[in-house]
Amino acid sequence: MPTKSGKPRVRIGCYSAFLGDSPEAAAQLVYEEGANLDYLVADYLAEITMGVLALKKNARLLSGGKDVLTGEKGADYIGQFVHLILKRLLPDLKKNGTKVITNAGALDPLGCKDAIEKLLDKLNIKGMKVAAVIGDDMMNGENMTTLDTFKKDIVSFSPLSVKNLELDADRFPVNNEPIVSMNAYLGAKGIAAALEAGADIVVTGRVVDSAIVVGPLMYEYGWHPSKQKNYYDLMASASLAGHIIECGCHATGGNFTDWKRAAYSPYGGYSNMGYPIVEFEESGEFVVTKPEKTGGLVSVGTVAEQILYETLDPALYILADVILDMRQVQLTQVGHNRVHVKGAKGLQATPYVKCCGIFFDGWHLNGTLIIGGSDAKYKADAVGNAIIERSRRMLKDRGMEDIREYNIEPLGTEAALYGANAQSHGTREVVLRVSAIHKDRRALQMVAQEIMAPVTCMAPGTGFGQQPIPLPNLVHFPCLLPKTKSSTEFVIGSTTQKVDWDEWDSGLKYQSPAPLPPIPTATESKGLVKVKLISVAYGRSGDKGDVSNIGKLYSIIARDPKYLPYIKRSVTEEVIAEYMKHL
Repeated sequence: MPTKSGKPRVRIGCYSAFLGDSPEAAAQLVYEEGANLDYLVADYLAEITMGVLALKKNARLLSGGKDVLTGEKGADYIGQFVHLILKRLLPDLKKNGTKVITNAGALDPLGCKDAIEKLLDKLNIKGMKVAAVIGDDMMNGENMTTLDTFKKDIVSFSPLSVKNLELDADRFPVNNEPIVSMNAYLGAKGIAAALEAGADIVVTGRVVDSAIVVGPLMYEYGWHPSKQKNYYDLMASASLAGHIIECGCHATGGNFTDWKRAAYSPYGGYSNMGYPIVEFEESGEFVVTKPEKTGGLVSVGTVAEQILYETLDPALYILADVILDMRQVQLTQVGHNRVHVKGAKGLQATPYVKCCGIFFDGWHLNGTLIIGGSDAKYKADAVGNAIIERSRRMLKDRGMEDIREYNIEPLGTEAALYGANAQSHGTREVVLRVSAIHKDRRALQMVAQEIMAPVTCMAPGTGFGQQPIPLPNLVHFPCLLPKTKSSTEFVIGSTTQKVDWDEWDSGLKYQSPAPLPPIPTATESKGLVKVKLISVAYGRSGDKGDVSNIGKLYSIIARDPKYLPYIKRSVTEEVIAEYMKHL
């Protein structure tokens, strides 16, 4: 089936991986690609971003509806999307016929839609329709709730365990700890339906990251379970395409193991990183590329690293609309900065929708001091321990609870990241970071004062660093809720339409994926030499919320298939756990 536009392929570019990404990236894609860019997409919402936005919303409501920092009327969507991106680029987007899809709606997609429509009127741009996809807010507009609200329906979706939910890296809220946000990762059908209804710009709240790419492809090719026998394979391939580009420059050399190839690449390297584009074909195969005359690179290595980023089980990457099996994906360099991708397989989706929950767990504090001169590391250790010891004594004297957790990190000495594996060297400048958690903000205000005091009362060579301020300690917890508890709607103009889920796999057949041949066993034992892992492999770690994992979320990719059996034999879970036990 040809695309709605009649073009041989659909070209989609992504300009944002998270809220802190460069606003200049959107202009790069729009100006460099022009009318060749069919869709401009952006992902703004990291997991913890939802909690931060929710706390800002609550603080604003307590302040009469005004932003506590600016005093102006606040917004619960991503304001920079409207004021920095669209205000500058709308005339070109209109001229080029490029549609825009983004989750910049955040906590208020309808408010974002309204702001865009007002901007269109202000710029006197006619004929562009804006739609908002809603339904992800599982708290139904409530500002705070507790786990009891969901307890009869909730299922754990922990990356570590489904049973031990009290580990710091793996726990649910307890004892009525307040949940400040709970958002379902909606699928792509709402986006596709909005486009079918004529939308030129679609804003959503929390959706599956890849949905901003899957939605346009569903719309362009008219995918439906009743129409295509390979529907789930197509959805899986589209999801893989979305996954590759939704983290922006991760696919074009950002965080790449061979970092110098990106940093010193032609056309400006890091200073002019090219943002990713997928060229998707009717068959489900696609090419990953970037604008010409931009920095970075698109190689089998850069794409492979991003494919395995955050995916957990490569046989069962569970998404709202499909389960992606990427075990047979093949990458081929087909040109300069062009990588061809094929082989994704799909399974019918589960009966559950994944949710992103954020709860409030007291307060946290991070303060820094600059310590220089001879014995800088040892001075930093002494100062950090003295700060904590003094603070604990002060809290005890005042009848307050002890600091719940603390951390002393002499940054620049390798001790924080490498522990016992640190290479000893006599560094003469250290950033001392002191962190603490307490349920009482007043206790951390006392600690904050003590972090500044060593500038005059402790080690020589100590200078001011970051002024510490107690902030809410937000904890991310993933979970599942039945799809029957969530619904998707889109609003275009003044019309609201409901979008149903596809049928799901009620028999849970996805729990037994088809086996594939195992990785061959390493057979050579003679003539082997010991090398650094980086010499034979690429690597990419992953993070979710406040957890950054080295184990199950860390992906190792052999630079050559012949290395894989030896990597598997050497890089075991036990080896990694021992090396990283200090963390």
